[in-house]
This record gives sequence, structure tokens and C-alpha cells, in this order.
Amino acid sequence: MEHLACQLFSPEEVTELRDSLLKTTSKWEDGKTTAGTYAAAGKNNLQLNRESNLSIQKSENVVNAIKANSLLKSFTLPKLIHGLMFTLSNASHGYGMHIDNAYMSTGRSDLSFTLFLSEPKDYQGGELCIQELQGEKKFKLEAGKILIYPSTTLHAVETITAGQRLVCVGWIESYVKNSQDRNILFGLDAGAKGLLANHGRSAELDLIFQAYSNLLRRLGD
Repeated sequence: MEHLACQLFSPEEVTELRDSLLKTTSKWEDGKTTAGTYAAAGKNNLQLNRESNLSIQKSENVVNAIKANSLLKSFTLPKLIHGLMFTLSNASHGYGMHIDNAYMSTGRSDLSFTLFLSEPKDYQGGELCIQELQGEKKFKLEAGKILIYPSTTLHAVETITAGQRLVCVGWIESYVKNSQDRNILFGLDAGAKGLLANHGRSAELDLIFQAYSNLLRRLGD
């Protein structure tokens, strides 16, 4: 599994978050300021000043929500959730195909995420495109849903043709760098938890949990 999408915030929570960001008097800046030299040429959006009190507070809320979600924790094995930005794209804005820097000032990027804060009906265009082996996969999720994908992939945001797209983006440094290794661990963890829920504790299940923990110990850093 290369990508994972799930509901992170309820409709009421995401409405409150979206409204507070759109009503803020804090400064929205040119998104090129945080892009690498190569990526900056194709980046055209606005982002909330990271040092503003609102950005710091709401970023902390997003980080805490990710940490509290057992599915996301199992999938990402987060060591550090970092670099969060709230970005705003209006008509004609977009972000050309690029890859995220491996190491940022805030940490290593093993996984990237986009938390959708605008409803799909509120803007046209603006799909998140992730390049796969045979083509691209496009995502335009409901408000409150988060999409997590490997930072090793090329990705882009299609040009907005109408409306306004508000998202939160960020990165995860995982205890396990390799995505294939994370996928194996994710499958083991999901299977073991399913067996526990359906059949309860057993000596055989103890062995599966033991194997998972020792594999994580070997693969992790």
C-alpha cells in the first residue's frame, strides 16, 4: 500500500479550522519562499506565515490528531511530524511536478501528507497528482480527510480554474525509512490486531506480536 487516506477531522472540526484560517489577519506569503530552487519555478500558491500564532496553534492540532489516530500511527510509524504549512490556492494557482527534498530544516521526509480543508465542490481543478509506475493517480478528497504518500514520489497540484483550495501539508520522518518495510509491518500489525479483535489472546498471536516488535527493532532507526 503506497497511499493511505482517512478521516482526520469531523465536519464540525474542519469547518472551525477552515473558518479560523480564512478569517485570519496573519500574513499569507508567496509559497515560493519555502520551495527548493528546482521546485520553486513551478510553485504558485500562498502559505500562512509559519511563525504566526495561528499557524503554530493549528499545526499543533493537526500533529496531535495524527498522533492520536491508530491507523495513521501503524501506517507511518512516526518519529517526527514536521514542516507543517497551511497553503491557499486561488484561480490560476498550482504546483508543477516535483519531488520533496529528502532532508529539510525541520527533519527527513519519508512520507508527505495533504490534509484537505476545502470541500471538493468549492474549487475546480486542484487535484493532487501522484506519479505511479504507469501513469498518475489523482486525489481530491472531502474536507477533513488526510492523504499520506511516500515522499519519494513525483507529485503535483493541478491548476485551480475556479474557487479556492485550502490544505495543510507536512512531512513525517518515520522510524522505518523504506516504504516496503513499512508496508510489511503495517500488514503484520493490521492482521494481528484483527485476530485479537475476533479471537482474543492466544499463544500463537503472542508469537506474531513478538515477530512484529523484533522486526520493527531490526528495521527501525
